[in-house]
Amino acid sequence: MSLPSHAFRSWLFVPGDKARKLNKALQSDADVVIFDLEDAVSPVNKDIARSLTYAALAGDSGPARYVRVNDFGTGRTEGDVAETIGAEPDGYVLPKCEGPQDIEKLAAIIRSHGNFSPGILAICTETVRGVRNLMRLDWSHPMLIGLAWGGEDLQADLGARSNRTLSGQYLPPFAMARELALYAARDAGVLAIDAVFADFRNETGLLHEVELSKQFGFDGKLSIHLDQLPIIRSGLQAGEAEIAWAEQVLSLLEASGNGVAELNGSMLDRPHLRLAKKILAEAQEKEAQLINPPRRK
Repeated sequence: MSLPSHAFRSWLFVPGDKARKLNKALQSDADVVIFDLEDAVSPVNKDIARSLTYAALAGDSGPARYVRVNDFGTGRTEGDVAETIGAEPDGYVLPKCEGPQDIEKLAAIIRSHGNFSPGILAICTETVRGVRNLMRLDWSHPMLIGLAWGGEDLQADLGARSNRTLSGQYLPPFAMARELALYAARDAGVLAIDAVFADFRNETGLLHEVELSKQFGFDGKLSIHLDQLPIIRSGLQAGEAEIAWAEQVLSLLEASGNGVAELNGSMLDRPHLRLAKKILAEAQEKEAQLINPPRRK
């Protein structure tokens, strides 16, 4: 599967059993709303979450709409798909994914319901086995559109007391998982989506983490609160200075004739050209979405 046609900077989780929150999320400026049937829903509300999610999916929506199913160990994954796929979500989010075999397992469930082919975003670092498989296996799959990572479930699987330092930085085992997810996504040719910043009232901390996401090369970031969306979207988009740099790089390298140029005392060559083209493509995508924002249903 090619990368999704919808915007993908900001991904907002919303509990699938809260009708008011579902409707509010669909009116937000999130690029993607993830209707959560897993961690955000108590066991007694799992069934009602399916029906409320289906109703929300069936309505008019600006953001792309994904459904996070329960993991395979719960025995609920097939039912989650069966009771939501009729509303044609844009994609499914697979938690506790441990490799391409799990992606194919979800894909097979989806295919069993007909020719409809939504994308799959796999959360790939929630178990130790998943992390170890990131550099051992080829995670590419025709229905995979992205790999996301998270540190909370991994913390539990490791038995770690915390996943961050007192200053808010990820501890080494979790920073490594983040980096491996990024490498695996790039190798598979899919989106790399950064983890939730759980301290949603800490704008300074979120700003810092979004800046790191951008520097590392992540394409988007998960969120759990509406107030996080503007920071994520603006922080991950190319700024005016970056666009100006990219335009200069492109112009200088095209004029050089030999693929090498100089800008402000620094050498430019093929890797800089690739980065410049990526920045300019993102800027054009942003402009196109502002002029003609995608709508579904």
